[in-house]
Amino acid sequence: MATLPNYQDLPDNSVVCLMSPTASGKTDLAFKLYQTGRFELISVDSALIYRGMNIGTAKPSPSELRQFPHHLVDIIAPTDSYSVANFVSDTERLIGQIHQRGKIPLLVGGTMMYYMALLDGISSVPETDSAIREQVKVWKDTQGNQALYDYLKQHDPAICQKLGPSDTQRITRAVEVHLQTGRCMSQWQDLPKIALSHDPKWQWYGIIVMPDRAWLHERIEQRLDLMWSQGFVAEVIELINRYPDLTADMPAMRAVGYRQVLEYLAATYHPCLVNHAGLMPYYQDYHAQHHTKTEQNAQKTGKNPQNSAIFNNFNKKSQKTTPNIGNLACQDMKNKALYATRQLAKRQYTWLRQLTLLDKPTITNLTIVSFDSIQQVEQQLLQSPSWD
Repeated sequence: MATLPNYQDLPDNSVVCLMSPTASGKTDLAFKLYQTGRFELISVDSALIYRGMNIGTAKPSPSELRQFPHHLVDIIAPTDSYSVANFVSDTERLIGQIHQRGKIPLLVGGTMMYYMALLDGISSVPETDSAIREQVKVWKDTQGNQALYDYLKQHDPAICQKLGPSDTQRITRAVEVHLQTGRCMSQWQDLPKIALSHDPKWQWYGIIVMPDRAWLHERIEQRLDLMWSQGFVAEVIELINRYPDLTADMPAMRAVGYRQVLEYLAATYHPCLVNHAGLMPYYQDYHAQHHTKTEQNAQKTGKNPQNSAIFNNFNKKSQKTTPNIGNLACQDMKNKALYATRQLAKRQYTWLRQLTLLDKPTITNLTIVSFDSIQQVEQQLLQSPSWD
């Protein structure tokens, strides 16, 4: 089994990846490693890239970021897009610059898709031209997602075997690629992958930490409690008020926790949603779905929905007469956010198991080492070096 050298014994051309599920303590270890003076930190987190999304992403505080600077934090607005290819390109540039400064890049974060792209590679699918993206957006807005899916069934049936009709983001991307290149997404995906870890000039260390799940679930619950007390809901309201073009289907608002807060704001008829042009469709869809559910429940029970407490929860006019709406919706939001975060951690464990399989004897510049806790990693990296 491969072992991890002390940080002082790492080759100068090293690239270190610290990979573990959310709330497992990797940020604290990254801070300690930064204090040795040997490392620069690169964030591997698809949510930390957004400005203004601080509490819900467990972003290091401004004072921590000044003391422990991170690359790829606060680089775009929540309304902007940032792809895996963007991340790989930015990381390649940063690794070169950090090595030139005589430091070692330490990549830390929980977006496993980013790590997989670095270590296993991504296909050569080109970035979408802005004009094509706008053309497909207008098409989807006017004719619906089904029209895009029907187009793919005609031009790329192989990709339709992987995508369902409701997989809006991937369907949109596949249509964009075909319109722009004339080649099917499935054909692009069949091309050989390209990974930064394939470049022999860098020595990669993949540190995988998979802690006990019961312990991690407790940590997740503690982190969420802290987020609510710090004002997570107020943060989302501020984002909505600041960005009039924000929509519910943007990646920023699909992040774990943020979607649950949007549901809470919709359930309590918060004016930041009601008066927001970009989020009004989401608000209307949310209430349409819940009215339908209420009516179906009424038919099953034989009760008049107009007399139902559930119906009143989604009746704006009765909001003042149902003071418990906010409390009920708030608890529902917290429960859903806890469940969603645990599901995220479950997916991260799956990705981590896949990453352990990348360590092959034929790959000499990639070492994968697995641990049960961050403390074990700290012991190996920060232990006193052995002197000959």
